[in-house]
Amino acid sequence: MKTTEELYNERLNRFRKTLALEKTDRTPVILMNDAFAAGHMGLKLADICGKDCIEASNKVIVDSLKDLGDVDGTNSAYCVGPVFPLTFMSRVKLPGRELADDMLWQIDEAEMMKPEDYDTIINKGWSSFMPGYLKDRLGVNVPEIEKALAYAPQAIKNVKDAGFIVYSPAVAITVNEYLSGGRSMTKFMMDLFRMPDKVEAALEVIQAEVVEGIKKQIKDTKPDVFFLSPARGASEFYSPKLWERFVWKYIKETADAIIDEGVVCDIHIDGNWERDLSYFKDFPKGKIVFETDGMTDIYKIKEVLGSTACIKGDVAAAKLVLSTPDEVYDYASKLVKDMGDGFILSSGCSIPPNAKVENVKAMISAATGK
Repeated sequence: MKTTEELYNERLNRFRKTLALEKTDRTPVILMNDAFAAGHMGLKLADICGKDCIEASNKVIVDSLKDLGDVDGTNSAYCVGPVFPLTFMSRVKLPGRELADDMLWQIDEAEMMKPEDYDTIINKGWSSFMPGYLKDRLGVNVPEIEKALAYAPQAIKNVKDAGFIVYSPAVAITVNEYLSGGRSMTKFMMDLFRMPDKVEAALEVIQAEVVEGIKKQIKDTKPDVFFLSPARGASEFYSPKLWERFVWKYIKETADAIIDEGVVCDIHIDGNWERDLSYFKDFPKGKIVFETDGMTDIYKIKEVLGSTACIKGDVAAAKLVLSTPDEVYDYASKLVKDMGDGFILSSGCSIPPNAKVENVKAMISAATGK
């Protein structure tokens, strides 16, 4: 029987080869299982969203991984819901606080940033604006979140000590998402027409600070993969001209900065990006992961980017909740066969908290043969 250290090294080797589009013994399986892990381990979501959310959620994620068997790792060592206010600049409703104990966290988007805030950001800087905004307008208890996050390095170690990979211990969003979340998507879109130059000037200020922060994250965590989320940057939301100027520009700059630090950039793709797949051919081979939630046709992704980018996905949330284990197994097995080398089997975005355990195990079996 292999030790946890041997299993970890085997999984890490398989993972790194897949990132480089090299042949491996089998397709790796990485789970986005933070919310799912709670129910799987017999807890409510409120149990992992309290003041000790990082430590509490880390324990159930590790326990869930052990129960599920021969998976390679997890996207995150802890649950992300309670830390969302630090990234999306919106209020977040949490289970056990604003929501029922077993209801999934929700971003409560509203126009909390005002047009005049663009000038403040441009003149004073992002790091000068953001702390006061989080405290005074959103009512976020930043010290409480930071205290919880102090456990993050230990959480990552706990996953590794159990024999599993933490896929992306370092995380950022593209800068347009800060403004989209703070202004609200509707108001932000209107700003792109009414005051595009001012929006761009603010984005440039934020971008410079964010890239420096990313370099520090990489230095501190030494990840194989850096998770970059354009969130709502999909082609289906923007005209080509606006998308190139306000979305793609910052994806490219940020991903290039990550790659320059010697790290693979995972671009978390929510929504349909089929119109603009060819843009991702600009990146060097084996330096990005196109992580799709299923809205972008994975076969089109394979056709356009299969020779240069690792692909991760894309068993849909609905399948994991509503389908039978045989249906999930058949779909995931087809993906494993058709995607070939350079493919990581995963859910399409997060595994929902009400997914059937037998369906998640069926997805895993499609890759492991067990």
